[in-house]
Amino acid sequence: MSHLTAPAALSSSIDHRSSRPSFRPWWRWLLTALAFPPAGLLAHVVAGRVDSISAAVLNGVIAGAGIGAAQWALLRHRDVSRAWVPATAVGLGAGLAVGAALVSYRTDITSLALMGAVSGLGVGIAQGATFGAAKSTLGWSVATTALFALGWTITTAGGIDVSQQWAVFGLYGCTTLAFLQSLILDTFVPTTTKVTS
Repeated sequence: MSHLTAPAALSSSIDHRSSRPSFRPWWRWLLTALAFPPAGLLAHVVAGRVDSISAAVLNGVIAGAGIGAAQWALLRHRDVSRAWVPATAVGLGAGLAVGAALVSYRTDITSLALMGAVSGLGVGIAQGATFGAAKSTLGWSVATTALFALGWTITTAGGIDVSQQWAVFGLYGCTTLAFLQSLILDTFVPTTTKVTS
């Protein structure tokens, strides 16, 4: 019968404990909220208002690349692939194009919530695919769908000028999204993953 030495037992206990999902905020993740406004502004300057399919795709790709890069800068230490960045760009480009067209490019709160849900679904599926597990992809997609809808709802209710037809929501919405994502991140991207160089 084998016995673990004290250091080995302690290491085993720590590894087991850290592999459990945590619902405590991962505070560093809140920094990703700061990527939304400049990414959205750059997209707006380059592609203009989200008022056509082509403008929506370009806006989504530019904003998604900026947001994805900021998120991956933190996630890479959890062994998340660089594919996260282009996945976020493609997901937001496709999701925004479909969502904005679905609501005929309207900017009332109901329309933006629906557009946000569709955009979030595109981002969630694309990002979730990088996890390599169907269950994680599904869960992340559902969460991201809800959070993008919430982001647009909070931004609109907060009085941000959404009539400019932005690609992504404002600071109120992205801060809420980042905080809520920080609560579930360990469920989908465990801290026990290998640290990359």
